[in-house]
Amino acid sequence: VQLVESGGGLVQPGGSLRLSCAASGFTFSSYEMSWVRQAPGKGLEWVSDISSGGGSTYYTDSVKGRFTISRDNAKNTLYLQMNSLDHEGTALYYCARVLYWPPPTWDYWGQGTQVTVYS
Repeated sequence: VQLVESGGGLVQPGGSLRLSCAASGFTFSSYEMSWVRQAPGKGLEWVSDISSGGGSTYYTDSVKGRFTISRDNAKNTLYLQMNSLDHEGTALYYCARVLYWPPPTWDYWGQGTQVTVYS
């Protein structure tokens, strides 16, 4: 199993970024997937979830209306569109494969992609 994130970078407040996570080594379309982030000096924070088929999505309250999770099962790729970013968006963002829920439990993680919101 391999998960490889990309798309992070520097962005000013109010800006947008689109993260991608390329999955391989397993049947991507069979698994629910998550985005999880870790801000500097803080613990892991679940951000968003998407069902295996993409029909159901879930978000932590702080990103609702600004972030959109999606997936392309034909391309084995997970996405996170992040709009109206603020300083709280500064974090290392991971994609993770859901093992079961609840509680949120993941069995594979990517290496993360850094998002830095600066002004």
